[in-house]
Amino acid sequence: MHIVAVAWIFVVLLMSLAEATSTQGSVLGAAFTFLLYGVLPLSIVLYVMGTPLRRRSRLARERAETASASQGDGRSHASGAAVAAEREEP
Repeated sequence: MHIVAVAWIFVVLLMSLAEATSTQGSVLGAAFTFLLYGVLPLSIVLYVMGTPLRRRSRLARERAETASASQGDGRSHASGAAVAAEREEP
């Protein structure tokens, strides 16, 4: 997936360079060409294509948190952290 993104940025960079060096082109037009043909569409496509990976990592993180919370200290009784400390008056 990343090789396609690099190739697309290369093509858009060459388009922008041609726009900037053309007799009827401008540097501002080249910048807009690079942003509107390259950066904006590519960022949207990479975000959409990365959704399954983000979902898998989120689910794995939630499973790890659930597993660590349910294991406790490995004993059959409740942990001491769940009981509030007794307040003593001086």
